[in-house]
Amino acid sequence: MRAVLASLPSVIVLSLLGPVGAVGLSGLAGCGDDGGVAADRSVEAAGAYPVGIASVTLTDAARTRSLPTLVFYPAVPPTAPAAGLTVEQLEDEPHRAAYVGLLDAAPAGCPTRGLDAALGGDAAAGRFPLVMVSHCHECTRFSTATIAIRLASHGFVVAAVDHTGNTLWNQLAGDGAPLDAAFLAVRAADIRFALGELTRAGGPVPAPLQAAIDPARVGVLGHSFGAVTAGVVVQDDPRVAAGFALAAPMENPLLPGVTITTIAKPLGFLVATEDNSITELGNQFIRNNFDAAIGPAWKIEVADAGHWSISDLVGVVPGFMAGCGAGTRQTDGQPFTYAAPAPTRSLAAAYVTAFFKATLTDDAGARAYLTAPRADGAATVAGR
Repeated sequence: MRAVLASLPSVIVLSLLGPVGAVGLSGLAGCGDDGGVAADRSVEAAGAYPVGIASVTLTDAARTRSLPTLVFYPAVPPTAPAAGLTVEQLEDEPHRAAYVGLLDAAPAGCPTRGLDAALGGDAAAGRFPLVMVSHCHECTRFSTATIAIRLASHGFVVAAVDHTGNTLWNQLAGDGAPLDAAFLAVRAADIRFALGELTRAGGPVPAPLQAAIDPARVGVLGHSFGAVTAGVVVQDDPRVAAGFALAAPMENPLLPGVTITTIAKPLGFLVATEDNSITELGNQFIRNNFDAAIGPAWKIEVADAGHWSISDLVGVVPGFMAGCGAGTRQTDGQPFTYAAPAPTRSLAAAYVTAFFKATLTDDAGARAYLTAPRADGAATVAGR
């Protein structure tokens, strides 16, 4: 592994494994190729359910690991988006106060500040598909909160764990876990363990919330290092039916463990076209993953997006800046301005929600959305 890393440019090594350094939604046009079914654009906005957020710590005694976990879920009225709910409320002290400091120092309009959700509240009646989330290298369990909230509002339970030892706080303390295949295995085991705890009757999740989870419909989502983690889990865990990778390839030459041609399950890939963190080479690896997929697969290429454009953490530290403000195009070296982060997060949330509606609930309109052409230039899509 070290020999492989040493043979590649450092920017590629750093970016594929971790941090380096106004997309509109109105332009969707026509129908997809799902038998003439019209594309369901409801995924572009919040769904019918208000969203509740629960916090639980999952303890894996066998591995001596404690995993702080956020569960986003469809809730019942009068639970509603809480005026004044801010992202730092998802973190525990002393990190909560520290995160406020990072937000205050970050460029305005880049990281997420407010959330359209409420802490607590009763889960809605019914059983909902579950999406497990693996965060980026040295990030947090709320790194993709915008996407999680969109999913929950459309009838999914979403569970996002902190990969202990590989969080933002480890980055700032300088004591983070190594970026290697061994820790990739640790991350994948975190997701598998959390999945078991979330679906286990009598487990640590409150019974009413646990009862809302349908263990027969499970997907996995990951960003950056989390994308590779998601690839391992969807490949190896028979409980998981579909996987989506954000801004990194699942089958990754720097982190062996995934072979796309062995995965017959549905896969989704998002390419940030100006991702100068993983570079054009990394983006080509994502495209190669899509081309090699043997099952249903979709690819979304987001214009003017950087590696962190789809993350709620974009801009909070220098390493997460690619996607916030001015940048240099990795495609031609020219200066440009990244697409506005909030609409880009919303765009990513729309496609991730459509993917899991299509694959976990067999929603034909959502499937059509995944391949419907766009007139606004915000993204180009492909699927089969």
